Amino acid sequence: MYQIRYAQSEKEIGDCWDVVNTLRPHLVKNDYLQQVKEMQQEGYHMLYLSENNKVAAFAGYRNIYSLHAGRFIYVDDLCTLPEFRNKGYAGALLDYIHQLAKETGKASVVLDSGFQLHPAHRLYLNKGYVLSAHHFRKSL
Repeated sequence: MYQIRYAQSEKEIGDCWDVVNTLRPHLVKNDYLQQVKEMQQEGYHMLYLSENNKVAAFAGYRNIYSLHAGRFIYVDDLCTLPEFRNKGYAGALLDYIHQLAKETGKASVVLDSGFQLHPAHRLYLNKGYVLSAHHFRKSL
């Protein structure tokens, strides 16, 4: 059995490194802790769950209020380590976020996903997400 927890201490944030690095391999380990702490000051929340004392999956989210969507939770990050996939961990993290959104009066939960992440897309569609927009980015 697992329990979903918030990564708040430096140790908890550090324990999430392997799964974070799986999703975000461009990150530099020496900068990671400080970056997460700064993001937390700006409203980022990091959830994780462990199996056998190893972080198996994590999710990062923010509460957003916008003109186009009202109040919603935006899921920045969601990943499970390969050896822990197909155990329902990412789905459990999403379910937790969905419940949190309901309890806090949010209108929706929103996330972006790379085109190539087909297993993740199956999860999102099975959880009732719809493809509602294209995400555009201009690098500067």
